[in-house]
Amino acid sequence: MQKKKHSVLIVDDSHYMRASIRNVLQDTGYHIIGEARNGEEALDMAFELQPDIITLDNTLPDMIGTDILKVFRKRALRSRIIIISAYAQDFSVVEGLSYGADGYLTKPFRPEELLRLVLGD
Repeated sequence: MQKKKHSVLIVDDSHYMRASIRNVLQDTGYHIIGEARNGEEALDMAFELQPDIITLDNTLPDMIGTDILKVFRKRALRSRIIIISAYAQDFSVVEGLSYGADGYLTKPFRPEELLRLVLGD
């Protein structure tokens, strides 16, 4: 396990999913510094809070996660970004990774899968 626990911004429109991600990460010592319900909140919070890690839902009410990811990378946000999506099609995964995601996780997921991607293994 890593020595330093990092700050995390959780982006998902589902309260249940945000709570699930929060519980997994907090239980292993990560510091949740914010939760965004849509793309606009995600953009504002990411640049304001500068989290070490962002979990990013790919389907939000106002934006697509890969579009948010493009903005993050264009503006050189240094956060590790894990896309979490209900879509597991190869195209979605390749697109997310090609835009600079550090990992792609399909819902539903097991806690150990999330932790593996957050740790960068």
